[in-house]
Amino acid sequence: MIKTQFSASDFPANSKTKENYNLQFSDDFEKDHIDISNWLPFYLPQWSSMKMSKPHYQIKNGNLKLQILKNQKPWCPEFNGDVKCSSIQTGIYAGELGTDIGQHKFFNPEKCCVREEQKNQFTYLPLYGFFEIRAKAINTASNVVSLWMIGYEDQPEKSAEICIFEIKGAALSKNIAQIGYGIHKFNDPLLTEEFHEDTFELDATKFHIYAAEWTPEKITFYIDNQKIRESKQSPNYPMQLMLGIYEIPTEKKDAADKIYPKEFIIDYVRGYSYKK
Repeated sequence: MIKTQFSASDFPANSKTKENYNLQFSDDFEKDHIDISNWLPFYLPQWSSMKMSKPHYQIKNGNLKLQILKNQKPWCPEFNGDVKCSSIQTGIYAGELGTDIGQHKFFNPEKCCVREEQKNQFTYLPLYGFFEIRAKAINTASNVVSLWMIGYEDQPEKSAEICIFEIKGAALSKNIAQIGYGIHKFNDPLLTEEFHEDTFELDATKFHIYAAEWTPEKITFYIDNQKIRESKQSPNYPMQLMLGIYEIPTEKKDAADKIYPKEFIIDYVRGYSYKK
C-alpha cells in the first residue's frame, strides 16, 4: 500500500491559475447541457452509432453527473457485448463505412469496422500540457469511471493512451482505493506498456483531484496535488480527452448494484498549455 496521506473528506478545488501554464480548456459545467464547444456527446460512435453511444447525464449545481440508467442499452453490442457507458470526448476520427479505420478499437481489434460514418472533428486536441479533474467515483462492483487521453489516430501508430485515472467500483472499500493510471501503448511502436494499479488511503467516493503533467520527456501523475509516479516516456502526437462511466456485467453484485441511476460526478475538467 502506498502510504502517502490523503484527505478522508472532499479535497477542495484548485485555483484556475497555474504557475508556468496557460488555461486552454475549462469546463465547470455551469450550463444545463453538455457544452458542445468543449465536448462531443458520444462514445466512439463509428463502431456503433451516435444514437446508441449518446450519454445519459444531468448537470446540477455545477456538477456533471454521467449516468448509467436501469434500462440503458449496451453502447455497441456487436463488438463490445453487454458493456454500457455514458461518455464524452473531445475528438473523433474514423474512416469510411465498412473499413476498420478508427480510434480505439482495443476491445475487439480483429472485428471492429465502421458501422456509421462520422465527420472527423475535434474540440480540444492538445500536444503536451497539464490536465486535471475533480471528481467522485462510485463504489458499485460493476462500474468503472475514468478520464483518459488517446491519440487522434489519423495514423494507426498514433494510438497510445494516457490514463489520468481509472477507478473500478469493485476495488473500493472504506477509505481505501485501488486507482489505475499510466500508459497503454496499443499500436505505438515507440512506447512500452506502463499501466499501474496502486492502492491509496483515501475515500474515492469523495471529491479528489486527479492530474497528469505531460511533457516531451515524461508524464507525471498526481492525486490531490501530490506526485504519485513519473514515467520516463511520452507520446509525441496530439491527444484527445475521454471522460466516462461504464457498466460491465459481473456476477459480483450487492444491493447497491441494483440501485439506479449509477452516477459519476464531475466538478470540473481543465487543460493547460505550457507558457513559452
